[in-house]
Amino acid sequence: MLETKFKVAFLLVVLAFAAMPIIGILSGTKLTPFEESPEATPESSLPGLAGPADDKPIQKDMVSISAGPFIRGTDSGGFDERPQRTLVLSAFAIDRYEVTNFQYQQFVDATGHRKAGPPSRYAKNMGKMRGINQPVVYVSWEDAESYCRWKGKRLPTEAEWEKAMRGTDGRLWPWGNSEQANGANWARVQDGYDVTAPVGSFRNDRSPYGVMDGAGNVMEWVQDWYSESYYKDVSDQNSQGPEYGVYRVLRGGGYTTAGGDIRITSRSKMVPDFRDETIGFRCAVSEGQNEVGKGVKNRGESTENQSSRE
Repeated sequence: MLETKFKVAFLLVVLAFAAMPIIGILSGTKLTPFEESPEATPESSLPGLAGPADDKPIQKDMVSISAGPFIRGTDSGGFDERPQRTLVLSAFAIDRYEVTNFQYQQFVDATGHRKAGPPSRYAKNMGKMRGINQPVVYVSWEDAESYCRWKGKRLPTEAEWEKAMRGTDGRLWPWGNSEQANGANWARVQDGYDVTAPVGSFRNDRSPYGVMDGAGNVMEWVQDWYSESYYKDVSDQNSQGPEYGVYRVLRGGGYTTAGGDIRITSRSKMVPDFRDETIGFRCAVSEGQNEVGKGVKNRGESTENQSSRE
């Protein structure tokens, strides 16, 4: 009898630890305006892509990141952001913007893949997030990976994502080392956006390479499995992440983010099949892949056809 009670207690402890990341994600979204309305909208009645008649889809655009070293992690952050060290990556290219509703819908139409959206019991005011140039949300890691593969691309590694958003000088935010409360689409200020903003709307949320929205708007899936202590054992050359795991890594902040998680070095994790209104993604390609050179712009080139705000 005692052995049985011990097994039951052990199982309850395991389940509690497994549920902690989900509880963290849900608690991080308590500021979302979705929670203000008690009425849910069935998925079958969700509106199409919103936007004024003259709202045109953004042009596809990738940014080339040259080979070389960069500073990853920080010794002043969380345990899983340490130690700060220098890594060397091969050249790659990454989407300048998060994948949009319009772009993802093209994928759905062409392949029959499931639409981006929550189960009907969780759908609340989704019309606010259906703009053609808003980042697609409610996509799992598998959804994101499938889209990138359809485009001839892949999800960026965690190391690639951090270099693209941070540059090579070890800054803690895309714009530098001084925090700016209104620097990105966060929950901390009234910035004119109840939820996600059209990609590229925040001029300050621009990396040294010109990659947009790394600090805010939505958290982003990356390729790697999550390991809390991985930074201690990582290779100095072209880190690919752990070989296996339970959770996939999420990087960057979202429109409900507040507190220390705003730091660009902050790491989050979630089970791969999880979908939420705060999670999106962007794609990358390795040097030599076909997509490189097609619509790829170099560091310092300006963005086009984007509304922007200081």
